[in-house]
Amino acid sequence: MRGFDPLPAAQLPAGQEHSQQSPPTPRPVGVQAEIVIPVRNEQRDLASSVQRLHAYLHDQFPFSTRITIADNGSTDGTWSEALALEASLEPVRAVRIERPGRGGALRTVWSQSDAAVLAYMDVDLSTDLNALLPLLAPLLSGHSDVAIGTRLARGARVIRGPRREIISRGYNLLLHATLGTRFSDAQCGFKAIRADKARVLLPLITDTGWFFDTELLVLAERAGLRIHEVPVDWIDDADSRVNVISTALADLRGIVRLGTGLARGVIAVPALRSAQLRPRGEDPRGHPGHPGHPGRPGGLTGQLARFLLVGAASTAAYAALYLLLRGFLAAQAANALSLLLTAVANIAVNRRFTFGIRDRRHATRHLVRGLIAFGAGLALTSGALAVLDAAAARPGRTAELAVLVAANLAATLVRFGLYRGWVFRGARRGESR
Repeated sequence: MRGFDPLPAAQLPAGQEHSQQSPPTPRPVGVQAEIVIPVRNEQRDLASSVQRLHAYLHDQFPFSTRITIADNGSTDGTWSEALALEASLEPVRAVRIERPGRGGALRTVWSQSDAAVLAYMDVDLSTDLNALLPLLAPLLSGHSDVAIGTRLARGARVIRGPRREIISRGYNLLLHATLGTRFSDAQCGFKAIRADKARVLLPLITDTGWFFDTELLVLAERAGLRIHEVPVDWIDDADSRVNVISTALADLRGIVRLGTGLARGVIAVPALRSAQLRPRGEDPRGHPGHPGHPGRPGGLTGQLARFLLVGAASTAAYAALYLLLRGFLAAQAANALSLLLTAVANIAVNRRFTFGIRDRRHATRHLVRGLIAFGAGLALTSGALAVLDAAAARPGRTAELAVLVAANLAATLVRFGLYRGWVFRGARRGESR
């Protein structure tokens, strides 16, 4: 079943320059769902995983499906294995993309697919296949637009080490704090989207690596699409080839790029469904739960409650980042970098969420003042580390983290006073100074 010409690397959609194009016309549907398995140097596991997935779909799945192996830049025998599977199993396709990158591979295959629903899953099949029907059925029925597997929601059963657990939860908390996301798990390799929605969103996505998932979900949420979450049974692959450190740093850069693009209006996200989900003429800011609602409490108590909520998310993100960076940086350097990254996010969220400033005027001034306020936090946490080092010859990571979290909580109260009395002084809710 060759007959499928992937986009050459030079013709991959580049990003925002395509965002003004009108939505593509509907295509004839070939199969109901196409499941893509992106692979790079997975010769050892590919055949067994595809055969297992193929048997499951053939014996138990009620919808017509296609499996597409998207080999992106393999240098071992993965491509030969993919071709052999294509020749022996129906319907399995093999697609070769020369440029490495999971996101680029998915965009290439999804952009050319004739399926009604587009899905992907990791080659290690860490997610139990019994979650596949709950993932795809709401999209095929039209109930939802995007579906994701989640390891962080109630009902999920997950087996993995504490390091990955902390990093995953910290990353998703950081997304909630910086980009205002509501989905629970951006990184689970088990997702699907309706093809008509994908054809609108894919040209807006610029990442070709691991941040592709996050970018897709953020844009889908901003477009008003309904995201269905499926708690999954998930077992961590002990032989995973993912470099956690480099992936995490790339994700942080992606958050900054995406958040900046959305804030400046460079990324123009179309309203795909939001207008259909609320009564005609209704202003979403009229809802009491919306940040722009005029009755939302703006006094000291309300501000403090919101500030503490943001602070809790920032502290969790800080702890995850510190543990991540501490693997290859000294304690003081890991502390300073973790504090800086979470500081920028904390200031932006408090500016809008806690103090209700939505106008972009004076944003730079507020950021500079906020970073000065965070300097107090750096002084407190650095001093706490110095005291710990003086008291214990070789403090463990747990002791370091406990002291830093306690120091951060103390710094939180100092920052609130500075935020209210100096950084955002004179700003009224919904206005800029």
